[in-house]
Amino acid sequence: MNVRTAFVAAPLLILAYGLIRIADGFDGERGPGLAWTTGHLAFLAALVLFVPIFREMRRMLGGTPLATAGLVIGVAGLACAGTQFVIDIVVGFMAADHAGMGVLFDQVKAVPGVQLAVYDAGPFLFYAAQLMLVTHLAARRLVKAWTPLLVLLDLALPIIDRDFIPVGALLLLVSFLPLARRSAPAPRHIPVHA
Repeated sequence: MNVRTAFVAAPLLILAYGLIRIADGFDGERGPGLAWTTGHLAFLAALVLFVPIFREMRRMLGGTPLATAGLVIGVAGLACAGTQFVIDIVVGFMAADHAGMGVLFDQVKAVPGVQLAVYDAGPFLFYAAQLMLVTHLAARRLVKAWTPLLVLLDLALPIIDRDFIPVGALLLLVSFLPLARRSAPAPRHIPVHA
């Protein structure tokens, strides 16, 4: 998958997660089950796509020290957020019901450092890096000045209510479309004839 596609696919996968999450809650509980697992796999796939996205943003910024710091912070945050989603998927498979998931989550979060690194502070590095890199791109006039505002709204809406994740994902898609157009095209492979 080329980076142009990643700029579009990542927000769409987050949108899918948000919609599946809402549907999963129709019975009053979220998880375990197919919706829980599918939604979390969608978000996990989006996180994987942010690695080339962050690298491309760094490239667009000329590899400046600030852009490199954004990349490093972003990848660290991706690792923490990715770990959280893997744990969520495993707990969903191990638990017989929603109450059982709560017991397993309590056990995981009781491990020293896990709560802070995987649930509280670590994933916020991913979001901070997004905002940092997009703001740097706007300061260099590589994207519109309103782009960081859309990314900030995308990050803030789920804090207000997680049911706003789909709205935030659409805002992220709008903010990423100009980046997709600006990103380097995938290299073309020219066949070699013998």
